[in-house]
Amino acid sequence: MLLSRSRAVSALVVCLALAACSSWSVEPPPAAYDVRSATVVADQALPPVSPALVAAVNDRVNAAITSTTRTTTLPQVALTVRLTDVRRARGFNRDRNSAKINIDAAAMDGGAVVAMASFEIRTVAPDPATADELMAEDIAARIRSIFALNTPRLAN
Repeated sequence: MLLSRSRAVSALVVCLALAACSSWSVEPPPAAYDVRSATVVADQALPPVSPALVAAVNDRVNAAITSTTRTTTLPQVALTVRLTDVRRARGFNRDRNSAKINIDAAAMDGGAVVAMASFEIRTVAPDPATADELMAEDIAARIRSIFALNTPRLAN
């Protein structure tokens, strides 16, 4: 009885030691890219995606690309940002908006897709006139975060 109890305790100590060692592993940093350009497109949907939303996202992302400088050499990519399932004026107050975004990063040399990202955004815009601008800023902010782009300065 005493011998089996000591084996069980030994096995438990070994399992705990192995579990502790596994928490020491370090995750590699995410891949970084030198984004050179971005094209924003919208899937054909009913109702159609607002051209103002597509233009606003395009302007914000390309301004972020322009304001970002890299000190190290990274693989150069071009982004294709696809707006899908854009829904506006939802909810009881008609102030809820959402969109799904899919991004492909294609290598500048050869055009092969080297990275993909997807996310959803949700905004609340009490004034329908500001919905596109709020959605565009949320989308651009997420893209800046994913691809480590700088936030451009506000125009004077």
